[in-house]
Amino acid sequence: MSYEMIALLMFASLMVMMLTGQRVFAAIGVVGAAAALLLWGDGGVELSFSAAMKLMKWYPLLTLPLFVFMGYMLSESGIAEDLYKMFHVWMGPLHGGLAIGTIILMVVISAMNGLSVAGMAIGASIALPELLRRGYDKIMVTGVIQAGSSLGILVPPSVVLVLYGMIARQPVGQLWLAGVFPGLLMAGMFILYVVVRCKLQPELGPALSKEERNVPLGEKLALLKAGIIPLAIFFCMTGLFLMGITSLVESSAVGALSAMVAALLKRRLTKKVVEDTLRKTLAISCMFMWIILAALCFGAVFDGLGAVKSIEGLFVDDLGLSPWEVLILMQLSYLIMGTFLDDTAMLVIVAPLYIPLVGALGFDLVWYGVLYTITCQIAYMTPPFGYNLFLMRAMAPPEITLVDIYRSIIPFVVVMVAALALVTSFPEIALWLPQHFYAK
Repeated sequence: MSYEMIALLMFASLMVMMLTGQRVFAAIGVVGAAAALLLWGDGGVELSFSAAMKLMKWYPLLTLPLFVFMGYMLSESGIAEDLYKMFHVWMGPLHGGLAIGTIILMVVISAMNGLSVAGMAIGASIALPELLRRGYDKIMVTGVIQAGSSLGILVPPSVVLVLYGMIARQPVGQLWLAGVFPGLLMAGMFILYVVVRCKLQPELGPALSKEERNVPLGEKLALLKAGIIPLAIFFCMTGLFLMGITSLVESSAVGALSAMVAALLKRRLTKKVVEDTLRKTLAISCMFMWIILAALCFGAVFDGLGAVKSIEGLFVDDLGLSPWEVLILMQLSYLIMGTFLDDTAMLVIVAPLYIPLVGALGFDLVWYGVLYTITCQIAYMTPPFGYNLFLMRAMAPPEITLVDIYRSIIPFVVVMVAALALVTSFPEIALWLPQHFYAK
């Protein structure tokens, strides 16, 4: 059997195991280990052992549990809820103002957490009931929360970009900086959509009543204090890193410690908050560790087979496709996989093929990391089986049906596709900041 057929058989076996409901790391790891043993006998055991040692020696891996801990500490201690109260008072007088404030809240939560699930949970539990109570259109606000929460995997400190950096062997600092402008661009496009939509149809986002607007200036200024803590944490974490004072790992430790200090100052550092935060951090971190370990084993087998060169030859030499046509096909495949897989699974399944191929075609791997992340955001919300759609259904109140959720996301998917097209056409949107920062 040729190596090309072996590679195809491995992917087919992987997809069959995924469709049977197996856990991602189990499916990837079993297929990789079985292929190594069948191809190289007992010597194949060295592949998984070598992959495990490579992972354990990768120092930036320490950032993963620390960033996750920081995000859950801020969420469990209620600091995110304080932020929404601030946006409620300051943005409420505008048509669609609370929806705009929700998007800004999601950007702030993303900058504190790095996970889309946390943003979704906060938006669905805190913002959504308030928006519905204020008479906002349920379809529009459902889309706002889903789209806003997706920014968590793009805006630094994105955990997904950390995982991409591990697998692609790219500097995490450059990946974070590359995600800043695309993330802000997308957030700005979401806000612009809400503003235009509520301008044309004011009934979709009614402003606060006159009685609710009459908040004393002193009280409004006092509410601004809710934004000081997140900004201080973000500066302590990201600012110190960008100024060269702390390393990446040290910055993550500063962020985790700052979150605990903030909860302590708020008198919310209770035993329950600490236990819940630690439990969720351990669960998420272990899941990511197993997935990365399985992905490295699977990728090592592909390297041994030379499958990357075969795929490159098929697309470029045999089919005569240009590098850009190959890139577009890869992005389309991500959209299809995103209907039934999460972002981490998509990355580890196709990383052994796509990342080396992108480099061989002459594209920048930092820029491609941003493209991958944006495409995952779109795939997350693409019907019929987008991951975020079902998360939203599980968290939303009963009056919001699955049909409402499907309808709500259509305009935001269009906006995200437009943002993806812009970043694809103008790589400088992603690359300008890391290139200029590291040039200094």
